[in-house]
Amino acid sequence: MSFTINSFRLDGRRALITGSGKGIGLELARGLGAAGATVVINDRNIEKARAIASQLRDEGLHAEFAVFDVTDREQVVDAITTFEAGTGAIDILVNNAGIQRRAALEHYDANDWHDLMRVNLDGVFYVSQVVARHMIARGNGKIINICSVQSELARPSIAPYAASKGAVKMLTKGMCAEWAQHGIQANGLAPGYFATEMNRALVDDQAFSEWLCKRTPAGRWGRVEELCGAAVFLASKASDFINGQTLFVDGGLTSVV
Repeated sequence: MSFTINSFRLDGRRALITGSGKGIGLELARGLGAAGATVVINDRNIEKARAIASQLRDEGLHAEFAVFDVTDREQVVDAITTFEAGTGAIDILVNNAGIQRRAALEHYDANDWHDLMRVNLDGVFYVSQVVARHMIARGNGKIINICSVQSELARPSIAPYAASKGAVKMLTKGMCAEWAQHGIQANGLAPGYFATEMNRALVDDQAFSEWLCKRTPAGRWGRVEELCGAAVFLASKASDFINGQTLFVDGGLTSVV
C-alpha cells in the first residue's frame, strides 16, 4: 500500500482503552476518537463508564463502554468475550490502567506492592492475552502498552512502580516476539512527567516542579493531549512495521544527563 496521510486515520476501527474514565486514558480516548476510531471506555463502575461514553458522544465522537476490573481475570475474559460476540471486534487495545504507591523501598508495604503489580502488570497480561486471541484469529491488531520514563529510570520512593513499568516494557517485547507473526503490532508508549491527577502531589510541590523543569530539555511538564499524536501513530497503519518498541514522549528527559 502506498503511503498517504490517510494511513494515520482510524476510521472503521474500534479501540479499547483500559482505565479510561479519567486522566491520560480519557485523553487518549479523545485522541483516538478524533482520528476516527470508535473508542471503548473501560472502568470498574458501570455508571461512570456509561457517563463518560455519553460525554464523548456529545463531543461528536463514536464511543462505547466495557465494564471490568483489569485485575480480575474472570471479569476480563467474560467482558471481552461478550463484547466481541455482541458488539464487535476490538482492533486496537491500549493498556492504560495503572496506579501509583509512593514510599521508601525499605518501608514499602507488601500489600501496596501486590496491589500495584496486580494493576500495572497483571492487568496488562490478562487483557492483552484475551484480546490477542481474537486478534490472532483475525490476523491483525494493534496493542499499545502505557509504559513510563520509569521503564528506564528510577527515583526514590517509586522503585516498585519502576519495576512494574520496566516489566511492561519487556512484556511488550515479548508480545512482539510471539504475536508479530499473526499480524499484531505491540508497542509501548512511555510518558514523561505529565500534569495529571496521579501526579498532583508532585505538580503542587514547588521544589520538585522546579527541579523537573530544569531536568527536562523542554523546560516544563507535559500536557496530556501531547500524548495523542504518538498514540494515533502507533494505532494506525502508518506504524505497521514498528513492533516491540517503546516510544518516549518526555520532552527529552531520557535523552540527556
